Amino acid sequence: MTGLDSILPAAALPFPEIDPVVFALPPFELFGTEIVLAVRWYALAYIAGLALGWFLIRELMRRPALWPANSAPMPPEKTDDLLFWMTIGVVVGGRLGFILFYSPEILWTDPVQALRIWEGGMAFHGGMLGVVLAGYLFARNNGYAMWSLGDAVAAVTPIGLFFGRIANFINGELWGRPTDVSWGMVFPQITERLVAPDGRVLPSYADRYPWLLVDGQNVPRHPSQLYEAALEGLLLFAVISFLIWRRDALKRPGVIVGTFLLGYGLARGFCEFFRQWNVELGPDAVLFGVEITRGQTLSLPMVLAGAAILYWALKRDRTAEA
Repeated sequence: MTGLDSILPAAALPFPEIDPVVFALPPFELFGTEIVLAVRWYALAYIAGLALGWFLIRELMRRPALWPANSAPMPPEKTDDLLFWMTIGVVVGGRLGFILFYSPEILWTDPVQALRIWEGGMAFHGGMLGVVLAGYLFARNNGYAMWSLGDAVAAVTPIGLFFGRIANFINGELWGRPTDVSWGMVFPQITERLVAPDGRVLPSYADRYPWLLVDGQNVPRHPSQLYEAALEGLLLFAVISFLIWRRDALKRPGVIVGTFLLGYGLARGFCEFFRQWNVELGPDAVLFGVEITRGQTLSLPMVLAGAAILYWALKRDRTAEA
């Protein structure tokens, strides 16, 4: 029995091959360069997350009874300005985070690539830091309560995470580790990247990424993108919504921020046990036989910070300035 035989289940779920491009306009030339304008599911995921986030924050601002002293941290109409700041933070922070955390060699081998956002490559942890900085500047410049504003942004972030992970699944990226569970899927994108048309495993990839294939063949893997959509998106949004609408959590500034950081860090850290390591990096470390990934390394500070903020917020006087 080969290693492949030991991991291949009797049947695997077919991967629903959805075209990552929703639609594309006919190509045209501009200054001698062929330009192709296309709308992708990944872009729509960002738009949907930001649009729904804008709508829900606006609704929260229209309900002063949810906030400390029955006063929302900003007027509902200012949500438009907040959306602009958040969009800049997500895009710039997400791109810089991807480069610094996962592909720093881009900075000295092809720095212009850092600007090619349309080619893919965004990191949530970088996007989160970008949003934190943008939110801080927005609150300070407008004289708004920083922690309460942060609670509003944290409350809607799982929506964007959900749509983003669904887009990852449609793109067939960030796949999981090999598995023998009955819902494992064979992601054809792995074969497309690592196997030549004549069936040979490309030597450079075989040497650099030996963990991607088993006995030189593609195998069923965990649909880890869906695990993350469920935990980082749906479950975390449900928990935060319960705290807001049933436990008056917004009246204690910082509670939702702490809950989000703690919840996301735990959910991401758990899902990383089923998600394939970054192909360029491999695991960060192996502790007691357990492979620690870059995602888990970056999520640990979130867990610690979330727990600390949550403890501080719950101990803080409700009447203190938000």
